[in-house]
Amino acid sequence: MFNDIGPLELVTIVVLAVLVFGPDKLPKVIQDVMRTIRKIREFSESAKEDIRQELGPEFKDFELEDLNPKTFIRKHLDNDELGLKEIRNGFDLKKEMAEVTDSVHSREADSAASSSGSGSAGGRIDMTKKPEDPGKDDRPPFDADAT
Repeated sequence: MFNDIGPLELVTIVVLAVLVFGPDKLPKVIQDVMRTIRKIREFSESAKEDIRQELGPEFKDFELEDLNPKTFIRKHLDNDELGLKEIRNGFDLKKEMAEVTDSVHSREADSAASSSGSGSAGGRIDMTKKPEDPGKDDRPPFDADAT
């Protein structure tokens, strides 16, 4: 509950409590606070038990935290009925990407070796965009029916 309170903050809270309530009333205030916390816990536990009894025996392991969608999905996907852990552990993204990269680089190396051996482009396609300038004598197509 108080996992993020450091020692300095705890000392500050104790000093403030002594200053506000005084050393005489501080033990009584601490007892009242602890009694209130116990009552709240008992009330929440009895509410959980009432909900479990109303839902029936199929919800005996029901927790209120299960109502959080993230927790619910994590809880139901962690059981290995679907075999998701095998799939997740069997798929290594870095390994797959390395294989793809190696195959692409080896293809480029093979095509470079074949084109240098033949002395011509060797069927290599130029993917750069170059504007095609029509020759001086080339006219655009004329459609007599369109005009």
